Amino acid sequence: MKFNKTIRLSILSLATIALLSGCGTISAVNNLAEGAGSESMKMWDRWVDSKGDIAVATTWERKVKKGVTIEQIESSLQNVAIEDNMRAVGELPLSKELEARSGKKEKFLKVYSYCSPATARKMVDFSPHMAAYLPCRITVVEKEDGLWMYTLNMDMMIKMGRKLPDDLALDAMKVRNTIWKMMEQASQGEF
Repeated sequence: MKFNKTIRLSILSLATIALLSGCGTISAVNNLAEGAGSESMKMWDRWVDSKGDIAVATTWERKVKKGVTIEQIESSLQNVAIEDNMRAVGELPLSKELEARSGKKEKFLKVYSYCSPATARKMVDFSPHMAAYLPCRITVVEKEDGLWMYTLNMDMMIKMGRKLPDDLALDAMKVRNTIWKMMEQASQGEF
């Protein structure tokens, strides 16, 4: 039986406070962004539903609408990036590389990388470890049931960590919204 999310969050919070109050956890919790608890519970639910797959818990996915081509996906990604002032910074055509190595046809697999250089700089200045998440990536994966798109859950990045300074929070949310828009529009073949 599933508990109401508020009840689960309250129980989890109380248990966590009781267990970890003596080791600096309270201080860390006080530095979290608004919505951290709610976002944590969403990730927890996805982690449990996936039987412990951390990649499922920390990413967004979109099924590409049937009939949408790779070319349409790429055009849509490009158009949104230009429209929202994100820079395309690279592509990694993994399936083509594998085909070149083996001589055999591979299911489509390609990584598209985007960046807002000014926001990236601010984010890394705020937390150097954020550099490990740069640049933003969207991956198109061909599976048995068609094409899928995957990217990092940017809400996790913005909401679950230490509270961002206001100007950085605004910039990070712009990047988040652009990546979300890219996923939504490209999965539908919209321009």
